Amino acid sequence: MAFNVSNRHQPTMFPAAIEDYVPIDSPARVYDAFVEALDFADLGIKLEPNPNGGAYEYYPKDLMKLLIYGPSYGIRSSRKLERACHDNLSFIWLMGGMKPDYRTIARFRAENKTAIKKVLKQCVRMCIKMDLIEGNVLFVDGCKIRASASIHNTWTKERCEKHIKKIEEKIDLLIESCEKEDAEEQGNSSLVRLKENIQDKAQWINKIKDVLVELEATGKKSINSIDSDCVNGKTRQGTHAIHNMQTTTDGKHGLIVNTECVGQSNDYNQLSPQMEQASETIGHKPQHVVADSGYASVDDLKKISSEINIIVPSKKQSQAAKGASAVGEFDRTRFIFNEEKNEYTCPMGNRLRYIGRSKATGQELYKAQGSMCRGCVHFGDPKLGKCTHCPTGRKIARLTDEKFKEQLEENYTKPENQKLYALRKETAEHPFGHLKRNLGAGQFLLRGKEKVNAEAAVLATCFNMARMMTIMGIQGLISAFRSV
Repeated sequence: MAFNVSNRHQPTMFPAAIEDYVPIDSPARVYDAFVEALDFADLGIKLEPNPNGGAYEYYPKDLMKLLIYGPSYGIRSSRKLERACHDNLSFIWLMGGMKPDYRTIARFRAENKTAIKKVLKQCVRMCIKMDLIEGNVLFVDGCKIRASASIHNTWTKERCEKHIKKIEEKIDLLIESCEKEDAEEQGNSSLVRLKENIQDKAQWINKIKDVLVELEATGKKSINSIDSDCVNGKTRQGTHAIHNMQTTTDGKHGLIVNTECVGQSNDYNQLSPQMEQASETIGHKPQHVVADSGYASVDDLKKISSEINIIVPSKKQSQAAKGASAVGEFDRTRFIFNEEKNEYTCPMGNRLRYIGRSKATGQELYKAQGSMCRGCVHFGDPKLGKCTHCPTGRKIARLTDEKFKEQLEENYTKPENQKLYALRKETAEHPFGHLKRNLGAGQFLLRGKEKVNAEAAVLATCFNMARMMTIMGIQGLISAFRSV
């Protein structure tokens, strides 16, 4: 059997026109048609040349094509995009043979970060015209993506004060050692070195003090000196500096409607703001919104319109579904509330009467008589399956909006809502798998909320483009973009 051996010196007939570098069914042609369909006036980018003259600039549409197509190929950094314009035929075709350097690419991205974020919104509105997005059922989920910063650059007030104290002690030691050296050698070379060392350490102290000022001004518990908008968060790979990327996906084809990176490590209180942004993009309120128990904030869910069907389980419902922890015999959910009498009844028939509000939390407090609890057969340590071991009697704290919370829990258990919630994983979590595994976007490259949101919008657009090509086909999608 013979081998098929390569030969770099074999003459070939390369296509004479760049147009022939990629086939007609290449994804690069889809991205080209998509950017051509964008409304650059709405994005805030001028396509007219500078009337006052000046050096030649790259056409904004070409650079926008490069920035959107690159991540779909797994290429996001400006240096790698520059290299692709030299080596990769699809990039050479997309840029028409032009080869911008990495500084030009990075500058365009930095100057147009707000416009780049709007690209996703225009993509969604094109999808609505193509009948790919309905906006009736929306799924919201969050994912922790590593920031372009180290967790070791995270500073708290205590850490700042500790480091300033250590540096000041080192300065004192340097002065003391230099004084001894001068006394022994009677020279002044040590004084020069001392001034240099003290100046370096003084600059470091000033930087830490600037962080302290920012901590006090923002009211944050900690701040990262490299990317002040990132936070520390736990991931499967450990604790890192992260951005919490929130996405809202449509129930029809799983296309992303909205995305935003928020500066908190959990999803609490994020459902209503994400719904508002998604509703603004699609032009109307959805009929249903679905999210996991991480969004089960009663105060936040109350902000959502009563016309929308909210399908969000409570923490206990989520744990029970996973089999993580069964509801105990004397869990507070086993106690029956009488709204007319404003009191609870325990499983043994004893009454827990209203005693006032908690000053710390504002919750309503209910308590049984201590003599009743002490005489009950279930009096003892709750860890051993008993009700309570408090000698003054069992207490229950009730939320001010407890009734609304109970309505949400009841609504979640309805069969029709359970069917919608069952679709959550395959719809809401699918984009994150594509971004991290297929696009290699396990970490953001940019820093700062605005730049990170622009990067997230491009990644979400790439996901939508991949889904649209699967649904409509490459030629069908190109024709649709041209008609839009």
